[in-house]
Amino acid sequence: MRIQRLQPESKPTAKEEPINVNLLEPLLDKYKGKKGSLIPLLQGTQEMFGYIPREAFDKISKVSGISLSDMYGVATFYAQFRLAPVGKYIIKVCHGTACHVQNADAISDAIKEALNVKDGETTEDKMFTLESVACLGCCSLAPVMMIGDEAYGKLTGNSAVKIIKDIKIKESQSN
Repeated sequence: MRIQRLQPESKPTAKEEPINVNLLEPLLDKYKGKKGSLIPLLQGTQEMFGYIPREAFDKISKVSGISLSDMYGVATFYAQFRLAPVGKYIIKVCHGTACHVQNADAISDAIKEALNVKDGETTEDKMFTLESVACLGCCSLAPVMMIGDEAYGKLTGNSAVKIIKDIKIKESQSN
């Protein structure tokens, strides 16, 4: 089964902060003139901003001489790279064979409804991003989802939503 990688629609909001591309200078200096530096540059940029903003592509291209089309080709080929901001918590719902036969669709549907997002989208409060993934390697726990580094198994739609609500409660108490 192949999971389609969705690119969320860019929805500019008044809350979005401008990107300070000058933060990239140490990273660009580190890889200046080195062959095979594109992936480390993209990884470092994403680590810095949480995704790779358009302004960063422009800055990297200008300084390194790597064309925008080459950079976008690499960034869109590898699933590790993000071209849009993501939430504080990334919810990965497994849709591999074991999870699929255990009704992973019900898990995804319940989360979509509870968070009012589609697959690949981030909630308006930037708290959660929902992603369908091909396999999480936890087949004995099917159906399973991961939030951050934590795996949750033997889920139902209701139990998945409860986990997310518990995270929201913890977040509101820590603020």
